Amino acid sequence: MRLVFVTHSFSPPDRPLANVGGMQRVAMELDAALQRKQSNEFSYDAILLVASWKWIHVLVAPFLIKTFFSLRKRIKRGEVDVIVFSSMVTAWLALPLRKLLKQHGVRVASIVHGLDVTTPNALYQKVVPHIFGALDIVLPVSGPTGEACVERGLPPAKVRVVNNGVELDRFPPFEMRAGARASHPFRSDLPKDAILLTSVGRQVKRKGFAWFIEHVMPRLPEHVHYWLGGDGPEGDAIQSAIDANHLGNRVRLLGRLGDAQLTNLYQSADLFLMPNIPVPGDMEGFGIVMLEAAMNGLPVVAARLEGIKEVITVGKNGYFVESGDITGYTDRIVTLDLDRTSLGALSDSSRAHVAETFGWDAVAEQYLEHLS
Repeated sequence: MRLVFVTHSFSPPDRPLANVGGMQRVAMELDAALQRKQSNEFSYDAILLVASWKWIHVLVAPFLIKTFFSLRKRIKRGEVDVIVFSSMVTAWLALPLRKLLKQHGVRVASIVHGLDVTTPNALYQKVVPHIFGALDIVLPVSGPTGEACVERGLPPAKVRVVNNGVELDRFPPFEMRAGARASHPFRSDLPKDAILLTSVGRQVKRKGFAWFIEHVMPRLPEHVHYWLGGDGPEGDAIQSAIDANHLGNRVRLLGRLGDAQLTNLYQSADLFLMPNIPVPGDMEGFGIVMLEAAMNGLPVVAARLEGIKEVITVGKNGYFVESGDITGYTDRIVTLDLDRTSLGALSDSSRAHVAETFGWDAVAEQYLEHLS
């Protein structure tokens, strides 16, 4: 099988923070995993738009035009068997290439992450079913994402769900001994008995960060702190929630973090939070940050919502709370705070469970099985 992977979501190698979100992380790590899978029976090539987030919206149109001609040439020369698009943004190329693809027996597939199919734009939503019609296989990152595709006209027979993965050697080893997190230098100014909660991600409404700060943090004990990594359009709303509830001494906005800072945050915190709330037209397709946290022994407390439901195995790498359940979040966090032994055991099991279930080499193998 000769596979070509097309993505517009690749970060500059010398500036990895310039364009990294869940979709970008998938593109980069899947590309690396597929490169490792090459053999006499499988060859791999990629067409990449390497750009920062600042420029990607300017460069994507010329990239797609250039990619159209490149793919047309490869198809006509008989150089490709399968084309995989990294999202619906690039998958629209299947429309103008549709006739040529069928003539040459080239199969075409697209990964779907969530927002790339649910974007509430009337014109975009009119085009989505036509793109589905030009694809042979659709690879949603979760069951709920697949359901969102079917609701928009995708025949169920085309759906092949493949969860996202995590690069197992991306993070350095962490200290597993009791008390190691409490003594981590990254949290040196916190009391020794503090419980440190953290969230990492683009600060948008569906993440529920402002909601959690406003409704849950005031009900938690004073020694419970919450640090957030990332930025985004909800930054002002989050800061307003901090100010209105006088939580400036317990809630910190860390901004966008480099790999070393992110590792320090994961390895010094006690619990990772995904307090998502439902937002029409904007869904959580999966939640890669939960896998990253678990690889650093950080268990998750998360909303039982959308693609998040496929990341957590209760008691192995975390627990669910119903979205918007203030008492549920409060009780779960307080319970784990009072039973530090159980919290330590959950930390130990989180890394083992995620490494076994979501390692990229195993996930890439699932892709190849569906595409063969």
